[in-house]
Amino acid sequence: MEAKQHDVVIIGGGISGTALLYLLARYTDLKSIALVEKCNGIAALNSHGRNNSQTLHCGDIETNYSLEKALSVQASAAMVVNYAKQLPSCEHILYKYSKMVLAVGEQECDALEKRFQEFSPHYPAMRLWDADGISRIEPNVVWGRNERIAAVGATGEYSAVNFQALADSFVTQAKSTDKNIEVLLATKVKKITDLDGRFELETNRHTLNAKTVVVSAGGHSLLFAQRMGYGKQFACLPMAGSFYFTPDILRGKVYTIQNDKLPFAAIHGDPDLLLGGKTRFGPTALMLPMLERHNWKTIPDFLRLFSLDAGVMKVMWDLFKVSDIRNYMLKNILFEVPYLRQRLFLKDARKIVPSLQLQDLTFAKRVGGVRPVMIDKENRKLLMGEAKINPGNGIIFNMTPSPGATSCLQNAEQDLRILVNQLGCDFAESKFTKELKG
Repeated sequence: MEAKQHDVVIIGGGISGTALLYLLARYTDLKSIALVEKCNGIAALNSHGRNNSQTLHCGDIETNYSLEKALSVQASAAMVVNYAKQLPSCEHILYKYSKMVLAVGEQECDALEKRFQEFSPHYPAMRLWDADGISRIEPNVVWGRNERIAAVGATGEYSAVNFQALADSFVTQAKSTDKNIEVLLATKVKKITDLDGRFELETNRHTLNAKTVVVSAGGHSLLFAQRMGYGKQFACLPMAGSFYFTPDILRGKVYTIQNDKLPFAAIHGDPDLLLGGKTRFGPTALMLPMLERHNWKTIPDFLRLFSLDAGVMKVMWDLFKVSDIRNYMLKNILFEVPYLRQRLFLKDARKIVPSLQLQDLTFAKRVGGVRPVMIDKENRKLLMGEAKINPGNGIIFNMTPSPGATSCLQNAEQDLRILVNQLGCDFAESKFTKELKG
């Protein structure tokens, strides 16, 4: 059987791969684009609502972001909103909830007020609330509390996303163009071969030929890269997040102040988009020896990517020698132990809702995904942002941890521009800017 020919093949049907599919279909003159996904549906793993925070990150309530990083994320979020507003209906994709980052105690409150002065000129909707202001928005955050609190946040803005629905819409909109769009589900790529000017992809169903390839498959992207001889300087540290359900006790999103010593997200409480009448608290952060949560078959792939050597050992030692990080990691291991986990997590969750009771907490089974955190072995450091390997020969490998979902269109734009230069195709940039950035 003759191999199918495509201008671009995208591996990975999550939010990143589908965003690129949409941009290529709508804004370039490429004629044939294929999306290959090993699962039976679009956005079935980390992009599924049960496996991420369902948050449209805008940089205003994420205290681990510098102003420069926050403004970049703000622009990414605006692209998602601009896209969704052009759909016939976006109510199943974007949701408006109040959002805030909560400061508890004098030190946190003083730091948050200072941050508000720096950030508020760039966020017109941003407000600084004292306890009375918070109580009007989130009464359960204030009730039963004695210490000083403050919050920075906004109301009436899009703050939550069903990323699976967003990914589905990208595919639908791409197929509505006049391009040859092929979406191959339940199709696993076994091998990519560089044939000097084109690429051959062997799958479990058939063979594909492509002028260019983009791999957007989480931690598996690095596995594909290293099999082809690229990215040997990187290792992958998979971080898994777990969540807890409570009754509907928060009206909107409540984040907490990030500990500067921890490279992991602070917990937050959010109304769950998929399960009405529930608030979801988390995530915890646990290192797991697998590239996909609950998939033990990916342990051998993790072992290939972790590649314990002097560089990886130095990064792990730098993490564990910091007492805050060491204690945090040990606590998160205990968060996975039945009976203990609710009792331990209750203390953290009470920072958001002081009156929360043990019987209110339920461990969210099979909820939470895996974030591939990259280790730069040469420079011996963690790479907490997006990572991209671009050898310059027509193949790109993307590893996109949080806020990769919010940044899906911005990251896809980067790949689009690389592919336009590689293929020499036309790019309707004015249309792109007007629709997504205007």
